[in-house]
Amino acid sequence: MSLKSQLESLLFVSLKPLAAKDLAGLTKTKAKEVEEALAELAQDCQAGGRGLTLVKNNNQYQLATTGDNSGLIKEFLKDETSGELSQPSLEALTIIAYRGPIAKLELDRIRGVNCALIIRNLLLRGLIEERFEKSKNEYFYTVTHDFIRFLGLSKVSDLPDYERLNQVETIAASLADSQNE
Repeated sequence: MSLKSQLESLLFVSLKPLAAKDLAGLTKTKAKEVEEALAELAQDCQAGGRGLTLVKNNNQYQLATTGDNSGLIKEFLKDETSGELSQPSLEALTIIAYRGPIAKLELDRIRGVNCALIIRNLLLRGLIEERFEKSKNEYFYTVTHDFIRFLGLSKVSDLPDYERLNQVETIAASLADSQNE
């Protein structure tokens, strides 16, 4: 697998821009090689009518949709962010509400699946927010004030059975019970 292919995949699944040095660490290559491969990837995106472009800002990189498709993307995201939440999204939101702040890896572990797309959707809807903790080099997710207000609560701990369900083991057991019903 080529370095350019690896970088494209990492940038595609990342929810946030990634620095060249982080990409170098992830691919176990030198930063100079990463920057050269990113320059090639940017050229590939510009030539040939692709739907993605490589955005560079302050030595951080992110794949984004091209401006030519902005109308289509806005319409899609409007539909995606205004419809009902799926059962997996509701489960993830519940876990974040009761267990937050929670890392993506912990959320994935509790649900047993990769939650990257669910997190993206919940972020777009404004139901959760993320915060990066440098000491742990990880993003953590919590519900937003708007979510709490929408439920008519003054704080997240006012959720039903919050004290009992705030424990990770209890949440995992409750999810397993609901899936067995």
